[in-house]
Formats: sequence, structure tokens, C-alpha cells
Amino acid sequence: MDLSRNLIGRINVGDSLTRSAAARPGQLAIVDGGRRWTYAEFNGWVKRLANGLSGLGYGRGDALGLASGNSAEFLAIYYACARLGVVCVPVNLGWRSDEVAYVLDHARARGLAVETQLAGAMQDAIAKCTDVADVIVLPGLGARYAAEPADRAWTTIEALASSSPAEPECYVADDDPLSYLYTSGTTSFPKGVMGTHKAIYLESMSAALDSGWRAEDRFAAMMPMFHTAQLNAFCTPAIMVGATIYVLRGFDPAVFLETIERDQITQVFGLPMMYRAALDHPDFARRDVSSLRRAVYAMAPMPDELIRRCLTEFGCDFALLFGQTEMSPITTLFRPEHQLSHLGAVGTPLTGVQVAIMGPDGRLLPPGERGEIVYRGPSTMAGYLRDSDATETAFAHGWFHSGDVGWFGDDGVLWFADRYKDVIKTGGENVASIEVEKAIYAADPRIAEAVVVGLPHDRWTEAITAIVVPKPGESIDEAALIASLKSRLDGYKVPKSIIVTGELPKTSTGKIQKNVLRDRHARHYECP
Repeated sequence: MDLSRNLIGRINVGDSLTRSAAARPGQLAIVDGGRRWTYAEFNGWVKRLANGLSGLGYGRGDALGLASGNSAEFLAIYYACARLGVVCVPVNLGWRSDEVAYVLDHARARGLAVETQLAGAMQDAIAKCTDVADVIVLPGLGARYAAEPADRAWTTIEALASSSPAEPECYVADDDPLSYLYTSGTTSFPKGVMGTHKAIYLESMSAALDSGWRAEDRFAAMMPMFHTAQLNAFCTPAIMVGATIYVLRGFDPAVFLETIERDQITQVFGLPMMYRAALDHPDFARRDVSSLRRAVYAMAPMPDELIRRCLTEFGCDFALLFGQTEMSPITTLFRPEHQLSHLGAVGTPLTGVQVAIMGPDGRLLPPGERGEIVYRGPSTMAGYLRDSDATETAFAHGWFHSGDVGWFGDDGVLWFADRYKDVIKTGGENVASIEVEKAIYAADPRIAEAVVVGLPHDRWTEAITAIVVPKPGESIDEAALIASLKSRLDGYKVPKSIIVTGELPKTSTGKIQKNVLRDRHARHYECP
């Protein structure tokens, strides 16, 4: 196919910005603090950045690392890469230096775009990756930085943006990768998920369609943009429909509530603990949050007490997104109409995604039977970068294998039991940790967070162990909690021990690190 035909009919995430700018040039696109861009202005900036990258020699298939907090520059670089066919490689800001170096090397990144305040932390990783020839500095927090290593070509995003405003016309295929998103590794370095233009474009369309998003919506983006949930479940759909994104550097309950009221935010995405923090904040009673149409949560289940409180006090629809990076990322939505009727479920399939339950032999299972949750659909990744064995395993039997255990109800609603790796094998029985966690939340409303793991035990092989964080000012009686759980769970599912702690280790995106807790408490049942 020649370039002109490619430009007419291709599926390219960068083109979604072009089309929103053509349809709504004066519509507000991005708000980042006191800075504002209309769609015409933001698209013009992206075009100049794309031409600037092209002038440095970047083209189809090259990779560019991106180490940045939430900012307009993050989105501009991402869309500039899309227009050229360059692969964007977001850096998780929670990674160690050796992990960053691994990712840049594994992705064969030619350069790294980095915010000023992060430049020092990235020096060692850049130095270790000889293929990283260019460093593009983003303003970030305006910190002073040293252009080290000095043997690399250092420039700024402002210099790139001084390039031609002409439309960059580059051949990009639908199945070309737009991003390499590296999934968190617990025992080894992360795997690179190859997300294609086709996969991310179609997932973005489905997310917008099923969520009822429109150009009049105003999104608050406070979760990390380097994570697929914020980036591809919210930002790319928002730009596709021509909505406005209000960029927040992170979550602060007072700022969150002020932003909703001041900017009449209609769509938010956060973790359950963030909604709880907002409800408990002294500003909540005096802030007007009536502009909200929908609040979405992910990463962790919403306890019964909390979802009921959220629905009452926020006064808007709530929905859970479920999925994973390999699916771009949404696979099911736990929709507003199911929040109270199907407490604990993960919803129904997103438009364009086929969901099934598979047994160990590759046979699809009927409703009511537990097995592995598997997927088909055009939003599936192309594979794991330079890891054919992992890709083949993930695509066994002609489906993508999620690693999650679940089942379908007779009404077509999907229920999540646990990650296969988090199923606890105790005394010859398999116990889903999430079932025990739900029972703990129901048993004691003084618990802010709870996680259940299996710890080594001479008798039980793995002993079910609950690690809980009380709400501020509260205390937990371990014996009373265990007694309460005995009336809610089968005997073999009741924790053998309760560990009370002040906080739980989490990733930068708020996911509880069960592997860290297993390691930390591995000797809990050893005799003194």
C-alpha cells in the first residue's frame, strides 16, 4: 500500500487527535495547571514535535522512552510518536534504576524524554544504555539538572517544538506498535507488551461507547499516565471523542474536590481508597460535586459499605473497569446498574471483546464453572516483545490467557475469583484470597485495607494469613475478627493469623504488592 492510501484508511491513534481537532478546533483539549490548549493548538504542538523528532532521525519502528509524571508534555510526546510510527515506551516512575536500564535496553530505545526533576535519577540508566543517543528534557517541575552523561545529545521539548507546523505524513500500519508497556515483574524483570495502533484505537472507541462519553465531558486525570489504565482507558478515549482532560500530578483529596467543583468535572478515575479519602476529607461537605456523571474505579475491589456510601454521597454513577495491559486494557465493565445487585462481580464484556472461561485442557466451560478467564478481540496485544515463549503460552488454544480465575453467572455477568498465583493451597484445599478479603471487610467496618496471602506452614503448607490496616484512630482485635469470620467463611478459609500494620506496600499505580508481603512475613509461623 502506498502512503496516500495508508493515510486515507489506516487505524492510527495519532489520527484520532487530528480528527477531533478538525471537528472541534476551538474545543478545550488539555488543561495543565494554568496552561490551556484547544484541540487546534494541541494538534499543532503535536505536529511540530513529530517533525522535530523526524528531524532527529526518528521514524517508523524506532523506540523513544518517556519518563514523566502526568503532564501535557506526556500526552504531546505520546501523540507525536503515534503520528510518526515511533514506539513510545513509558517509564514507570516506581522502577529502580536497573529496571529502567533493562527496559530502555530491551526496547532498544534510541532516546529518552525526561522531566527536569527526574533527569538525575535517570543518569545511571542512560549511561548503561549505549543505544540511548538522545535525551529530550521536558519542563516538569522546573528543577535544575546536569546534562549527564555528556556524551549524549541533549535537547529540550521547546527546541523540538520549533520545527515545521506541517502535517507529518508517514506510513504507519494498523498493526504497528504504538507502545511497549512493561508489566510489573515480581520475580524477574518485566515483560514488554506490544500495544498496536489497532488494539488501542479500537479499545478507546469501545471504552467511550460503553461509558457514554462525549465531547462535553471534562475528565480529571490523576492516576499515572505511564499506566495503561489512565492512558488508554481514559485519555485516548477522551481525545477520541473531543472531550477535555484536566491534568493532575497525582491524588490529593483537597485538590481533587476543588478541581471537581471549580472545573465542573464530569468523569473521574481513581482507586477505592482515593474515594474513601475524599469522602472522609473535611472539605467534602462544603464542595459541590454535582457535576460528576461517572466515577470509575479499578485495581482493587470496592467494599460493600464503601460503594453504598460513594453512591449516596457523590450522587453519580460508579463503574469498575476490569482488564489488563495485554488487552489495552479494558475487557469488562462492572456497570452502574450492577453495582448493588452483583456486589463483587467484575461486569460484562466491553464491546468488541469476547470473554470465556477455559479449563486446563483448553475446553471452554459453561456458566457456573470456575476456570481461567480468556479473551479474544482486536484490542489484544501483538505479543510480548522479544519473548516468543511467553507469547506462545499466553495465546495457547487460540485465546489470550489472563492468568485470572473466574466464572460466569447464568445472567452473563463475570465474577473474578483470584489470580492463579494468589490462590492459596492450604491443607489440600484451594482458597481464593479475594473471597477471604471480602469477608474481612464485611466483618469489621473499622478496617481500611485488607489483603490475604498464604504463608509457609509446616502443617497447612500455606497458612491463610490476613494483613489489615485499621482506619485512622481505630484498632483491631485480632481474636474478635477471627471469631467473626468463622460465621462468614468455611472453617478452612478462616485466616490462621491476623497481622495488623500501618500501611501496605503498593506499586506506583496503587496495586498491593502481595509478593512483598509474602517475603516480609515468610517466617511468621516459624517456631521461636
